[in-house]
Amino acid sequence: MTITRLGRTLTYVLVAAIALAIAVPVAWVLLASFKAKGEFYDSPWTLPDGLRIQNYVDAFVTAHMGQYFLTSVLVTVLGLVFVLAVSIPAAYVIARYEFRGRGFVEVLLLAGLFVNVNYIVVPIFLMLVGWDRSLADVLPGGFFIDNPAVLSLVYAATSIPFSIYLLTAYFRSIPVDYEEAASLDGASRFLVMTRIMLPMARPAVTTVILFNFLAYWNDFIIALTLLPGDGKTLQVGLLNLMTAQKAAADYGRLYAGMVIVIVPVLILYALIQRRLIEGMAAGGVKG
Repeated sequence: MTITRLGRTLTYVLVAAIALAIAVPVAWVLLASFKAKGEFYDSPWTLPDGLRIQNYVDAFVTAHMGQYFLTSVLVTVLGLVFVLAVSIPAAYVIARYEFRGRGFVEVLLLAGLFVNVNYIVVPIFLMLVGWDRSLADVLPGGFFIDNPAVLSLVYAATSIPFSIYLLTAYFRSIPVDYEEAASLDGASRFLVMTRIMLPMARPAVTTVILFNFLAYWNDFIIALTLLPGDGKTLQVGLLNLMTAQKAAADYGRLYAGMVIVIVPVLILYALIQRRLIEGMAAGGVKG
């Protein structure tokens, strides 16, 4: 019993230390985003003299973070729509139907899990540039480069192996009795997938959404490469803001830009954390 209590106490201490290591920097950035320029020359741990909302106004309007924010939202939402539209039916078919080559398809998907997209971003860029050159007579301004929709497709394509792998494992953990009962009632395969299996797999779908949202929202390398024009994403825009504000020594606007990047992730996690935990624990419980 003593060893068990000691282990539990150490676990709580470790979890509390990790939580503090995450919460303290986030709280510090939030407080710093309300400070005026002169306040940064004092102790970094002092509270701001007031809530300087102008830092956020300057970040949104002057530094174009509002425009970058909308671009990131568009790219992330489109990417999630694309990856779910492909991954859900593909995972269901792999999990439930026997067909020739299914094992080979699964091996290919597993191999895709080990491909780091940052290592292939240059070949992707060159491929898209080649496609733009081949369409130069029809679309002289180009289509594939500097197109948020194409960036969303690239995001979705590179995250499909992980998404299908996770959803396939969850679909296989669901008893086939539900599908058989629905089929006896005359439901088609599409209705079985959308009305029966998909609601039951909601925790896994939520996990896929969160992990892919984080990957798309926080991406820098791919967005920097495929969106070289003015329509940047939030991460690339934050780098530009960081460079500009370091030269101007106006750190309040810089930290306001950081908060703009962080807050959507925190809001999404707060909304779906319960289903995320369910999705992560479901494999062990059902298995």
